[in-house]
Amino acid sequence: MSGRFKVLQFNMQYGQPWDDTYPDTAPIRIRGTVDEIRAHNADIVMLQELEQTLSGGVQAQPPPHYTRLRKEFPAYDGYFSYPKPDERELPFGIGLAILSKTPLREHVCMNLPSPPVEFDFLGEKKTPTDRLLIGATTTIHGREVRLLNTHLLAFFMLKSSSELHLDQRKLVEDQLRRSTEVPTLLTGDFNVSKHQSLIEQFANAGYRTVQSTEPTWRRRPYVLDHIFYNRWLRPVSHTVKPTPASDHHTLSAEFEFVE
Repeated sequence: MSGRFKVLQFNMQYGQPWDDTYPDTAPIRIRGTVDEIRAHNADIVMLQELEQTLSGGVQAQPPPHYTRLRKEFPAYDGYFSYPKPDERELPFGIGLAILSKTPLREHVCMNLPSPPVEFDFLGEKKTPTDRLLIGATTTIHGREVRLLNTHLLAFFMLKSSSELHLDQRKLVEDQLRRSTEVPTLLTGDFNVSKHQSLIEQFANAGYRTVQSTEPTWRRRPYVLDHIFYNRWLRPVSHTVKPTPASDHHTLSAEFEFVE
């Protein structure tokens, strides 16, 4: 329908497909990621964990999976960023991207500091690295739309909670409060196991999530992934879809503008 557009939110776990028996050792298969993204035919694609950190926190340049996606989807404009380099980075997913069928402009990249919460990893004491928020503006059906994408620290994996360490969430909230007069979307893997507090926090900034009941993660029944929107947008439909291409489900939503 004219005036509507579709958004896809997907933590792609650097192209590692889900394996029920050996979920942490399945070989990377970026083809499955490409096929999953293509199947949605979304106007806006918001991605987390595009790349896998190399030994010593090394970030591959150019980022191979983002480079592959740009070749596979030449009709989309794109914006990608790693977080700031850190030798403490563990060998998991890293990097954020926005893909858009309409040109992107006014790019933003914002560091989200992590607190020095100690945790054990393979018998060693570690502290978490910083996280990231990226943004861009585009024009859809003649309307300016602000796009924000983030991936927050999983405090529940560190036997803590983002409710005790609110700094990252508050920095994201600040960005939302600065974007109240233009249609704005915030997507991401928010890594909040008790998601109601996050929903209430962002509701106070004028944003709602398209859904908060269906889990979006295979490893635990948590709603980690969200698409938040403000009063200038109305969700027409949404779908949580399990995919073998990642340990996260995809979350997609169709929007229309509010006059």
